[in-house]
Amino acid sequence: MRPPRFIPPLGPPKRSPKERALADLRGIDLAPLERIRERPAKAVGDVMPQILSKLRMDKRQGESEILRVWQHLIDPTITAHAQPTGVNKGTLFVTVDSSVWLDEIVRYRRKEILDRLQTSFGREVIQRISFRVG
Repeated sequence: MRPPRFIPPLGPPKRSPKERALADLRGIDLAPLERIRERPAKAVGDVMPQILSKLRMDKRQGESEILRVWQHLIDPTITAHAQPTGVNKGTLFVTVDSSVWLDEIVRYRRKEILDRLQTSFGREVIQRISFRVG
């Protein structure tokens, strides 16, 4: 017959007498929070790249740059009626305020606008432009 095997308890770890006394004095057990504080803090420089990539800040910064350049590169009469709304997989989406302006831009100005933006941002960033009334 084998002796019974030791199975550790599943509950919280045993507290030291000091931890029990502090918990009784405070009326709350802060031992888990104190254990968390013992872990070393991470440097901001180590954490920020991960956070920025999760927030996709590089993409958002690029889109705001396109909006800024749009105002300076494109004819003011067009920018009064058409605004870029986003970039997805090389396609720049532009919202136009009326179907008349949509027709004007698509027929006569699309190539000029695309050439100017590709010159500024590169052909891999903006491959196509999609206009829609909005």
